[in-house]
Amino acid sequence: MPWRPRSASESWWDAVDVDWEFIAFIILSAFEVIGSVLVVINKRLVRAAFWLAMTLVTIGAIYLLFLSEFVFLIQILVYAGAVPVLLVFGIMLTRRTIMDEPGGTVPP
Repeated sequence: MPWRPRSASESWWDAVDVDWEFIAFIILSAFEVIGSVLVVINKRLVRAAFWLAMTLVTIGAIYLLFLSEFVFLIQILVYAGAVPVLLVFGIMLTRRTIMDEPGGTVPP
C-alpha cells in the first residue's frame, strides 16, 4: 500500500497493512527453534521430553496455520501426545544404578 496522507479522522493504525499470518508464523517458528535447542542442551531427560512436547505442539500449530487440519490433529495426538508420554514411561521404568561416588549417592 503506497503512502498517502492521513485525514484528521484516521488513526495511524488504519494506514498500516499487517500480515498477521506471517507474524504468527515467525513467532511459532521462534518457539520451535527455542524448544528444539532446549531439547538438545537439557541434561535432564524429563525436562527434555517436556521441551520436545512443546516443539511438537508448535509444529502442529504451524500445520494449523497452513490450514492442514488433519495433519495438525495427527501431529497433536500422535507426536505431541504419545511420544513424550512414551519417553517419560521409558525413563520411569528404567532402573537407576548407584554410581561409584563418595557416599554412594545417586547423581541428580
